[in-house]
Amino acid sequence: MRIHIQNDPADTDFLITPAQWQTAAAEEPPHEVSFGETPADFDPVRATVEVLVGPPRSLRPLRPLAAPRLRLIFSNAAGVDGLAPFDWLPPGVTLLNNRGTHGPKAGEYVAMAALLLAARLPALMAAQQAGEWRRLPAPPLAGRRALVIGTGDLGSAGARHLRALGVRTTGLNTSGTAHPDFDAVLPVAALDDALPAADLLVLACPLTPATRGLMDARRLGLLAAKAAVVNIGRGALIDNDALCDMLDAERLAGAVLDVFPVEPLPHGHRIWRTRNLIATPHQSCDDPVAYNARALAILAANLRALRAGAPLPNRVDTERGY
Repeated sequence: MRIHIQNDPADTDFLITPAQWQTAAAEEPPHEVSFGETPADFDPVRATVEVLVGPPRSLRPLRPLAAPRLRLIFSNAAGVDGLAPFDWLPPGVTLLNNRGTHGPKAGEYVAMAALLLAARLPALMAAQQAGEWRRLPAPPLAGRRALVIGTGDLGSAGARHLRALGVRTTGLNTSGTAHPDFDAVLPVAALDDALPAADLLVLACPLTPATRGLMDARRLGLLAAKAAVVNIGRGALIDNDALCDMLDAERLAGAVLDVFPVEPLPHGHRIWRTRNLIATPHQSCDDPVAYNARALAILAANLRALRAGAPLPNRVDTERGY
């Protein structure tokens, strides 16, 4: 097949290289593969490309996609909200994501966030910066209850790590379908009833019209004062101003946020100075060593399914947004 990989030159840690492709495609039949970084690099292959690969930031400038032989677009990201709405997608072209790439690092991040929140490290770090000897004893993480919104790659990986630490995990998804990584799974319709019992709320679902603003001020108010929040999904899943208000008022115990409605997070934004909050720059799932290898292995699996006439495991349902 004629494959073109469009890299984002600004994201130097995650450029897909010819060597990475050769390793991932060792068992593949020969493909004609090209690499580019600018829209001009795509122009020579428009007429022949069948599979287009790249992160959303590299795919967006290529629209409208006038490519008569194009069959697949592989977005090298799990969340495809950056490509929505999908009216630009040519008829007959299937959009894939790299779902399955992020789990190992996401699970570690959730475990790290849960442990530091349980130990009250945000408050202890603030006391250190102020030069204060302030003892804040905290019970262990084991035995606490986590509510994880999203039971896909991110949420299930987080749940596995939390369960290994003795945390009781409840997942929420659209249907309430059981999942082996969770002690229980509820439908998202049960969210309001589930929030008051949570010691830790983990947001790990995709951003869609149905999930945008899911954790608004009213729902945040259903959490107990001892509860903490971790967001590794998307910044617009939660009302960040309401969250900051509650943290500053000590109405919630703490938060770790890796995603924000505007990125990079603007200088002077209140999140930088909110009490008991740790912000990281959208890197919870980034693994500069293995990310591309896992993503390309997933692409290869989808190409094998295409040749076999089987369902594509990473096909995006553009109606649902994931």
